[in-house]
Parts: sequence; structure tokens; C-alpha cells
Amino acid sequence: MTALVEIGDVSVSAGEIVALLGGNGAGKTSLLETILGFRRGRLRLFGEDATSLSVEQRVSLGIGYVPAGRRVFGSLTVRENLEASSSLPAAERGRRADEMLALFPMLGERPQARAWLLSGGQQQMLALARALMNKPRLLLLDEPTLGLAPLVVADLLQRLSAMAAGGMAILLAEQRAGLALSVADRGLVLSRGRTVRTGTRAELAADPELADLMAGG
Repeated sequence: MTALVEIGDVSVSAGEIVALLGGNGAGKTSLLETILGFRRGRLRLFGEDATSLSVEQRVSLGIGYVPAGRRVFGSLTVRENLEASSSLPAAERGRRADEMLALFPMLGERPQARAWLLSGGQQQMLALARALMNKPRLLLLDEPTLGLAPLVVADLLQRLSAMAAGGMAILLAEQRAGLALSVADRGLVLSRGRTVRTGTRAELAADPELADLMAGG
């Protein structure tokens, strides 16, 4: 498979979920920010050298990003959050927002609700819906399950699996290795910005040293 993103020893191909594992300070967020262009680093994106591209240029090529802590616009409505995140022409932006509201029923029921009034799970779905507004080929997620109820987590992971099945490449940064590996095809464990273990889902899940590696930071 042709990798859609390659940075160091990390790569993700179309239709693949790669779990980026590690504790606090392991370097997961830094790696995602380097892919996005917030930090400097050599990168191949969609088969081309993207090292010199700006954040806006990288996003326009097909990157969606769900940051840690959700970071929705609290004073805006659900629909306004969706439309504000898109660079599509106005009419197409409205149609795409309708598609997202249909895809996420918990948002579709409250399109005019201010984002700060939503539950944590609803805010996380809004953050995901915003990331999908521009129809990305590569989706980056930073600790998306943090603080969510088990049912919401299960729904989120099911959606990620469906997106990958549709051809999207997904890089999922998580501290909760068991959750990430339940949907990932393979994973990498980071410690202090370095990859210390790689393997398939089954290989990492069976690794007796995984818990110690995750605690290494």
C-alpha cells in the first residue's frame, strides 16, 4: 500500500488505522503537530515532499485534525462550528454541514445549540464532524477518548473503523493502548519522541512489556 503520510519511521496508508501509543510526554502530540506543520520536520504527504508547505496548504491537501481537549467554539452553535471549519464554497459548505448533522444524530438533534451547552461526548462528536467537513483523506486524532463515557467511546471507535473501511487513513494518538489497539491495524509506542516498539495489533496486545513501555513517557 502507498503511504499517505510518512514522517520518520511513522507511516499510514489509505484504509489503515495506526495507533500512536505512549504516556504523557511521549511525543504523540508533537508528532501530530509536525505532520500538520505547527512544528518543523521532514514529511512526505500524499506521495510528495510536504516539508516546506504551510499548515493551510497541508490541510487543503486533505488532512483532518481532532485536537486533544476538543477545542470547539463554545459561543457558536453546532452548525456554526461546522461551517466555520470548512473552506468549501458557501452552498457546498451548507450541504456538507447537513451531511455531518445526519451522520451524527446527537448533533442533528441540536443544530442550533451553543457548543458550550453540549455534553463532553457531544463536543467530541462535534470536533470529529468539524474535522470531516473538508472530506479529508488523512485523519489525525489526539486522545479522542479522554474523559468520555464507555458508550460514547464505543460509538467513536466504531465510526473510526467505518471511516477506515471507506478508505480513510487514520493516525490515532492514545494513552489507552487497549482501546486504540481494538481498532488499529498496527501501532507504534513512543517514548521521549522516539519509537521504541512497533507491531501489528495482535503483536502489541500480546507484548508483556507494553504496559512498562507505555509508562515510560
